[in-house]
Amino acid sequence: MRLRLFVWILFLCLFSLPGLAQRTPAPSSRDIAAPSPEEDEVRARLTNEMAKKATKERVAALRHDTDKLLRLSVELKESVDKSDENVLSLDVIKKAEEIEKLAKSVKEKMKGPN
Repeated sequence: MRLRLFVWILFLCLFSLPGLAQRTPAPSSRDIAAPSPEEDEVRARLTNEMAKKATKERVAALRHDTDKLLRLSVELKESVDKSDENVLSLDVIKKAEEIEKLAKSVKEKMKGPN
């Protein structure tokens, strides 16, 4: 009985010591340095460049969408002019719905990122 107890204690000691030795202390607040002024400047410049790029992409998408909106509006006008006062084709209704969706999209893009 004593031998078993001794073996268990020895076993636990041998396998718990390496685990304790491998633990590293948590970094303290003074180990974590505040960013230097150069890093702040670089970060600000990168943020500014990313914002400019996003704005350029948004404007390009707006131009593309408004061109498409104009084209669809002209097609809708031509289709309505060709139609009879008693009958509107399904194509006219689909174009009107597409114009409505595109106009809403353009409106949201013009508001910009919020």
